[in-house]
Amino acid sequence: MATQMTDGHRRFLQVLMSHGIMEGSVARTLHRDCCEIHKVYYAHDKLDDFINVVNIHLQPFFMQIRKGMSEDDGRTYYALVNLAETEISKMASDYTENELELFRKTMDVIIISESGFASSTNILNLADQLKTKKMKKKEAEQVLQNLVQEKWLSERDGEYTLHTRCIMEMEQYILSNYQDLVRKCNICHSLAIQSQVCETCGIGMHLPCAGKYFKAQTEPHCPHCNEFWPHEIPEINRPDSQLPSSAPRERRRTSSSGTRRR
Repeated sequence: MATQMTDGHRRFLQVLMSHGIMEGSVARTLHRDCCEIHKVYYAHDKLDDFINVVNIHLQPFFMQIRKGMSEDDGRTYYALVNLAETEISKMASDYTENELELFRKTMDVIIISESGFASSTNILNLADQLKTKKMKKKEAEQVLQNLVQEKWLSERDGEYTLHTRCIMEMEQYILSNYQDLVRKCNICHSLAIQSQVCETCGIGMHLPCAGKYFKAQTEPHCPHCNEFWPHEIPEINRPDSQLPSSAPRERRRTSSSGTRRR
């Protein structure tokens, strides 16, 4: 595989840097456009090879373009990750000390929950419990909005979970600090915050991964211990094995019942 960094690779990196994270279909379009503009060899199924060339040249800067998956709908994402800073300290330049404490407490609530979500009410109640400096609820609401805008959190119907970008950037931090509460998906081997868990052996699967794995099975059984899988199987309606983003929340909650990660 050629490892020379071309102007096409540089353009791709610059655009991704400006976005921070990019959905897979957008990245594929960008790949094609960069190759066409700079007359670089293009193959529609070689995006990962194209990115690997960029990553080779990013190694001295302790940065990497990582590929990840949305836990909500199974969509593929690409994000530029800083490998030199793997903890919440990487956010320190954008947030104050008490804002970072609120984020850490929010992460605690999300990860401890069975569903992988935390309600806005529960999070806002943490605002006057901060050790650094207490925060008014209106201030906390603004912090949450900023965290959503910067793609550290995702919000839907007043409930918050970790954004795909956050999981991709802070995977090692989360695994180190919540090692008794989190696990990796048995199918894709990525960190799983929202997951279904086998009640017998304890392995977990992302909802999109479970939907894809059990799609052709009339009686789903755990891929690890072969016991009956007791959870409702998420539906897959997309040809690329992605769950519909409009899937009802209550269905998701039912699917993740009994999934406390202890």
